[in-house]
This record gives sequence, structure tokens and C-alpha cells, in this order.
Amino acid sequence: MSVVQDKIAISESYKSLFEENRELLNDGSSPLLNRMRDIAISRFAKAGVPDVKNEDYKYTSLKPAFSKIYKHYFSYREQEVDLHDVFKCDVPYLDTHLVLLVNGWYYIRNQKIGNLPTGVIVGSLQQIAYEKPELLQNYLNRQAALSEDATVALNTAFAKDGLFIYIPKNVVVEKPIQVVNLMRGNGNAFVTQRNLIIAEENSQVKLVMCDHTLSSNEFLCNTVSEVFVGEHAVLDYYTVQNQHNNTKTINSTFFRQEANSNLLTHTATLHGGLVRNNLKVTFNGEHAEANILGMSFTDKNQHVDNYTIIEHAKPNCLSNQLYKNVLDENSTGAFAGRIHVARDAQKTNAFQRNNNVLLTDSARMQTKPQLIIDADDVKCSHGATIGQIDREALFFLRSRGIGEADARLMLMNAFTYEVVQNIRVEPLRDRISELVDKRLRGDLAKCHSCNYECNS
Repeated sequence: MSVVQDKIAISESYKSLFEENRELLNDGSSPLLNRMRDIAISRFAKAGVPDVKNEDYKYTSLKPAFSKIYKHYFSYREQEVDLHDVFKCDVPYLDTHLVLLVNGWYYIRNQKIGNLPTGVIVGSLQQIAYEKPELLQNYLNRQAALSEDATVALNTAFAKDGLFIYIPKNVVVEKPIQVVNLMRGNGNAFVTQRNLIIAEENSQVKLVMCDHTLSSNEFLCNTVSEVFVGEHAVLDYYTVQNQHNNTKTINSTFFRQEANSNLLTHTATLHGGLVRNNLKVTFNGEHAEANILGMSFTDKNQHVDNYTIIEHAKPNCLSNQLYKNVLDENSTGAFAGRIHVARDAQKTNAFQRNNNVLLTDSARMQTKPQLIIDADDVKCSHGATIGQIDREALFFLRSRGIGEADARLMLMNAFTYEVVQNIRVEPLRDRISELVDKRLRGDLAKCHSCNYECNS
């Protein structure tokens, strides 16, 4: 079978899957979710699964992942999860409001979150879209529908549930909201999750999104999140990815910022077989600021690809990107960052940096920074480096009596420190620093102190 025929066959198989399960997909779902499905599956079938011929996926082909046979969850399936065991896999000393999702579904036995400010809603996207559609109708699929990525269209076609968070105007949520996304099952599974997060004018909230696997099966997880940051709102959005090597993750997150809003995103990829993070930030009002940070650690044959788009559509906004990656053994990585400054977006400040360290001669990294500037009164820069450990610095440490392994560890921790220190939640910052140290030592083969046995 030719490459083209293979791609068509995959697209047709998912289109057939959609048609065969149309009633299950529509059953129990809000018209807000159901109205998008037909258009979305047509878009997916036309575009096909992204491969290296797609410029946006030049370094990451998804066809091998989509060619496998998976179970699909078109209705909620009861899962027995011990929350005490689950959170051993997470940030145990972080005081948060806890929320659990299993295989893309809001966990039906979640304990009611107490002490949330009046008007704050945290719950199942499916349930709230059905019961309170007026909260979602001006937001759901407003950003994702503009994407040309076929995986986003596929998510829209198949999504049944996920997370909904609503922070009303002038409300400050003091404690972070911690969302644990678990994947578990008796067989290989395709997980589709859709999230919608709305922080209205002058609100403040910190979100910690933790992705984990609790069984050793193969998982393909396709998640789409739409995040709206209102005027003068402040949002911190932390993502911790720690999944086993049989997991393939596609995580697409769309942020839209209004005037004077402040956004911090921080993505830490500690473990995963194949990870593709798509992140888009659109400035929809003046004097908004976004700090976009990420780091990844790969070994064996792991692959992590971070793809970012920053749309400066309004003047007087600031974006600052910093991504750092450490690659060991035969692992591979990619970073593609595009900054687009529109014609009327004068007084834009936009900065992008990608730094990478290869610990072996067989590790590979591809980086592609891009600037598209249509305005003339801007300050923009981008830069990327790929190299190995500084031999002079290593020699200096060893000459002070420090062993080679410890010296290399010290240099790697120093390399990642710049990203870690930007975490604005102190317990999370300390925990991430600890996990980074464990990852660099090779001690993070399993999800921290988890009792579940997963292949690493």
C-alpha cells in the first residue's frame, strides 16, 4: 500500500467509526457538542492524519500511532480509582482543589470541591453543556474551529466529555485547581478529551494539569483545550506530563487573551513515548502579556515535539517564549515556534528562545523558530541553540573534586533552572525541581512513588 493510500485508509477507518457510532456520540450530549461533529469529521477525512509531508508536522508523523487498533469510549464507563493512591503520583504537598478525569471523562465519584468562591464552576463539560448551555455557547469551539490541524477536527468529532471551569468576573481563586488526567484500562485505548476554561474579567486562577497513566497498555490521547482570559484577568496554566513509553499524546491548547490580561503557561514533559504539544496564543486586546515556558527530558526512543503559534493581533502586547530540552540516548525532539505580528499590532514586544542539550551522539533535535512581522514599530527576536554539555564547565567541576556523574547533573540542573524558577506556585516549583532532578538521575522510570506497575 502506498503512503497516500495508507493515509486515505486511516482517514476512512475513522470516518467509518464515526458513522457507526453516531447515535452513541450524540446520546446524552448537548446540541452544542453535537452540532459540530459532522463538519469536523469531514474536515478530518479531507486533511487526513498529519505526517511529515505536512509542514506543521515536518518532524513528527502521527500515522504509526493512528494505524493501531484501539478501544474507544463513547459512553461513560465506571472506573474504580483510589484517590489516595492516585495522588502519590502527583504533587503530594500542594494544597489544591482536586479534580480527576479518567480516560477523558469527568470522574463521577469526584468529591465536591469545597470552599470555592461563589459562582465558580468546576465540572463535567458534557453535563454542564447540557444543563447550562448559555455558559458555553459564546466560547465552545470558537478557537478550535479556526485550526487547520486534523487532530483538532477529530477531537471535535468524537469528544463527549472533559473538563469545564468557569471563573466569574472579579473572582479570585486563592488555591490552585489541580486536574489529574488518568489513562487506564485492560486494552489499548484511544482517549478523546475536550476542555473549556473561562476566566472572566478581573478574575485570577492557577491551574495545574497533570497527565498520568495507571496501566501499561498502549494509549493514544487526543486532547483539545480552549482557554479564555478576560480583561485584567490573571491565569497560570501549568502542565505536567509524566506517562509511560506506550503512550502517544497530542495536546492542543488555544488561549485567547483580552486587554490587560496576564497569562503564564508552563509545560514540563518528564516522560512519554510520543508527545506533541500544540499551543496557540491570540492577543485580542491591548496591553496583554503572555509568558510561555516549556521543558522536556527524553531518553530511549522517546520523541517530544512542541509547536507554538503566537498571534499578535493587537498593539502594545508582550509575549516571551522559552523552551529548553534535554535529550539522552536515541531520543528525538522538535520545536517550531511561529510569531505573527499583524499589520496593526504596533508597539509589539515578542521574544522567543529555544535551547537544547544532547547528551549522546545519537540524540537528535530539530528546531525551527519563525518570525512573521507585518508591522514596523516592534521589538522582536528569536534564537535557538543545539549543543552538548559544556566541556570546560564539566572540567572545572571535576577539577574541584566532583565526580563526573554529579558534575553532569549539576550542569543539567543549572540549564533547566531558568525555566523552573518561573513557576509562581512555590510548592509546585519545589516539586517540579525535585522531579527534574530525579528525571536527570534516571530515577523517574515510574510515576514518582506510584504503587501501580507501568512499563517504562
